Amino acid sequence: MNARENILFIRLKSIGDILFTLPAVHAVRENFPDAKLHFLVSKEHAPLLRGFSEVDEIIPLDRAVFQSGNLPAICSSAFSLVRRLRREKFSLAIDFQGYGETAWLTWLSGTPDRWGSVYRSARAWAYTRGELRNIAIHPAEWNLSLLRQCGLKIGGVRNEFILPGGALEEAKQFFVANNLDPAKRTLFLQPFTSSPHKNWPLEKFLEIARHFHPRGAQIIFGGGPFEHAALAPARAEGFVVSAGTTLLVTAGLMKLSALVAGGDTGLLHLAVAMDKRLVMLMASAAPGTTHPFQHAEWAITPPLGKTVSEISTAAVIAACESAFAEKV
Repeated sequence: MNARENILFIRLKSIGDILFTLPAVHAVRENFPDAKLHFLVSKEHAPLLRGFSEVDEIIPLDRAVFQSGNLPAICSSAFSLVRRLRREKFSLAIDFQGYGETAWLTWLSGTPDRWGSVYRSARAWAYTRGELRNIAIHPAEWNLSLLRQCGLKIGGVRNEFILPGGALEEAKQFFVANNLDPAKRTLFLQPFTSSPHKNWPLEKFLEIARHFHPRGAQIIFGGGPFEHAALAPARAEGFVVSAGTTLLVTAGLMKLSALVAGGDTGLLHLAVAMDKRLVMLMASAAPGTTHPFQHAEWAITPPLGKTVSEISTAAVIAACESAFAEKV
């Protein structure tokens, strides 16, 4: 393959899984320093790719059109996308997702070399090199393993998300608007995940806030736009709530914070990629889980046989105090 030709990455969703491709994207750039790198991603997650400094062009896919049931719109969007992919004349396509839709998109791109993460052997036909997904290792490690199995050399592993300057500036403006001082110690709390069974109770997060606020820590409760109402108890106690800010501005808020604490969710993995110290509450940090990449020791888990909700506040306070001490 000519290193100056185009390379296509495919990972449509979600935030955490897209971030787990970041070390692999860095590795591809190291192997092909002159190639033009494209990333096909769901439209709603396209802003995240602005922090992937190695990616030259983002190709957003509006999946809402394909879920609309509007057959003419679906056909029109599909044909437009396939025409665009074929027009680029990619030399290599790498499907990190390995779902049915991404397998088809990889094949329809017309790319001569197609590497893919195979979840079901029936989809292997879409790739010239399809490797069966190893669920016993961290997803980011698997993406690197896929590249190794397909012949790339992987040197030092790099996991670096570059926050756009504009987002950081907006985050600083948020601090000012909410009477927060970026120079002071700030604890960013992310109570909710995409799956209720991974959530630690909001009341326990409030206990954490009540513990650290009198001890000089500024508190920010983060969340998505649909979690604004759920965070009413935090606002009622006078804590700053950032629910509804854009993804990149939220990243900026975490960047300005001394410590991030929350469940196993995309925002926490984004903090890891920005080299922010965090405490992640999760069921297990065993191999194959989505613990903080390269920092499994940052995870706090419940006693054997218990759920995330049963992690004690004392254990989380101790972990946060230890993390804060590292920053001194």
